[in-house]
Amino acid sequence: MTRVDIQWQNQVGHWQHFQTMHNEANAFRTAQGRARSTGKRHRLVDANGQLLDLVEP
Repeated sequence: MTRVDIQWQNQVGHWQHFQTMHNEANAFRTAQGRARSTGKRHRLVDANGQLLDLVEP
């Protein structure tokens, strides 16, 4: 089971932690919906800190 962190980018450009999930597909849907609703960039990062996906609003 893999750990996927959802992070969002604040107005200064720093990445803030939002949520940790264990299902990558569900994490992507959550990040995509939140990016649309907030208008901010979100990214998915694995347990090693490697970028999995970047979601634009």
